[in-house]
Amino acid sequence: MRLLLVTPPMTQLNTPYPATAYLTGFLRQHEARLGLEVVQADLAIELFLKVFSRAGIGRILEALRERAAETDAEPPEAIASFLAQGDRYVATVDAAIRFLQGKDPGLALRIVTRELLPEGPRFASIDQGPGADLADPLAWAFGALGIADRAKHLASLFVDDLADVIRLGIAPDFELARYGERLAASAPSFDDLAEALEDAPTIIDELLDELTAEVIARHRPDVLGLTAPFPGNVYGAFRIARTTRIVASKTRIVLGGGYVNTELRELSDPRVFAYVDFITVDDGEAPLLALLDHLRDPAKPLKRTFVRRDGRVVFVDDAPLHDVPIRDAGTPTYAGLPLDRYVSLFEMLNPMHRLWSDGRWNKLTIAHGCYWKQCTFCDVTLDYIARYERAPAELLVDRIEAMVAETGQTGFHFVDEAAPPAALRALAEALIARGVTITWWGNVRFEKAFTPELAQLLARSGCVAISGGLEVASDRLLELMKKGVTVEQVARVTRAFTEAGVMVHAYLMYGFPTETAQETVDSLERVRQLFAEGCIQSAFWHRFAATAHSPIGQRPELFGITLRKPPAITFAKNDVLFDDPTGCDHDFFATGLKKALYNFMHGLGLDADPRSWFQTGKRNRVTIPRVTVPPDLVRRALAGAR
Repeated sequence: MRLLLVTPPMTQLNTPYPATAYLTGFLRQHEARLGLEVVQADLAIELFLKVFSRAGIGRILEALRERAAETDAEPPEAIASFLAQGDRYVATVDAAIRFLQGKDPGLALRIVTRELLPEGPRFASIDQGPGADLADPLAWAFGALGIADRAKHLASLFVDDLADVIRLGIAPDFELARYGERLAASAPSFDDLAEALEDAPTIIDELLDELTAEVIARHRPDVLGLTAPFPGNVYGAFRIARTTRIVASKTRIVLGGGYVNTELRELSDPRVFAYVDFITVDDGEAPLLALLDHLRDPAKPLKRTFVRRDGRVVFVDDAPLHDVPIRDAGTPTYAGLPLDRYVSLFEMLNPMHRLWSDGRWNKLTIAHGCYWKQCTFCDVTLDYIARYERAPAELLVDRIEAMVAETGQTGFHFVDEAAPPAALRALAEALIARGVTITWWGNVRFEKAFTPELAQLLARSGCVAISGGLEVASDRLLELMKKGVTVEQVARVTRAFTEAGVMVHAYLMYGFPTETAQETVDSLERVRQLFAEGCIQSAFWHRFAATAHSPIGQRPELFGITLRKPPAITFAKNDVLFDDPTGCDHDFFATGLKKALYNFMHGLGLDADPRSWFQTGKRNRVTIPRVTVPPDLVRRALAGAR
């Protein structure tokens, strides 16, 4: 039996999403017993490379030229710019992609002249940015020497321009990190997805269909496993399944992944099973193992699997298998994936976002689930959060060494929900004791266990960056969230990491239940102080969304909100709408919060009144309150720590 595990488009383009690597590493331990051969493919990077090629962009240019000839309507700016420079885009796209793959570094010298690559609307961010009045408008970001980084940023903007053209002119649901996301995100009905799948295909659809037919013909799988970690993968997953049904009707198709685990737990629409045969939830190891046994012997039971029986959706959980402990899950393997073809993008000057999109990172988990699992906005009722267990440090280092030997890459992203301080200490000590040199980063809670001494130890072991949730920088709201930290504690912990040479990124949110305008402005002031005092170097504001599997979604009355009546759910359920009696217009603050952060990250506006970031006028009905936070709050917290 041959099992093909596939990552659908779109996910990260710089490194493989780890689901197939994790499952391949686990299942290869069972190949002999099952008579199994496991292979994997990443159609996210393959689709990107097929589209962003001389042939792909040429096909798009031809289609848009034909459309322009048939209408007198003025096209959007991105398409007008593309049509005016179309032949240059076709001529240079292969070279730009090779450079972003790291295969032609010398091309940087031509790219930085800004004469080689055509420039569209995305390049306005350079000429209107902080260096707009300088002879060299990127000097503020890269200094006098960063030629390779400058070129990577310019080539990434070139790719972004082309992605905008595709979205505006060819496939409205196309983006570089998502594909058809609006069709799947908290979609109560399968209607929109079904209609899109059976509608006339776009050029992007046709290219994905061609790729699917090629990979199925090459591997000839008996079973096709599709992972859908995000809403932006779901349309691609079903598109791959649809084509597989046509070209290999006997292949059994199974769907799983983070999106399925979170949003399809109340699935009841049988139409879904016109495309797939099985849908598994939660960790995939045990359900896949049971499914493969079931396919060999139909009398064998299934574990946590949706199927269609007699025209109805049935959830089956009969197999007496326990979930696989992290110590028995095996070493992730990227065998079969084209590691030399991934593309490093440098689109945003946010330093943490660059880690996400630039460079190859091996993915590894230190501990399953979250050791805290109390945050009221988090899906703490689901298995991937609720079931916590650590892997031994020595075993982790064994896996690290095996992955370095396989990939030739020493960069690691630890993809934990929140890496436990004790586990990180043990791992760091084991790495140092065994002389293993890696570069790593991951997500933590800003808790007091991260002392200056521990931060220094982690840095010596290879830690270069950490991210963590400051969320709404308000002690009242942090307590309501059960975050287990205070703003002053966050200041001390983040400063310890910074002084150890570790970059710190803070996750922030606005619009939390009962949050007031006063708390939003005061939160921005606290964040300003954290930047000014050198505690954090990167941050991002997210708009709060209540989810069905969080304490807020399940007990809204405890948080002062009322859930709106949901539509009938037959497909996906995650985000839940609610009414907050506080009545704060959170959307008013969105642009100002993000603009302030952009400037703070570049050392600008740190002396400005936080209210100045919010546009006011005669039509503005929002009263922007004065800051009530002491201007030296963070400084005093740091002084107290010393």
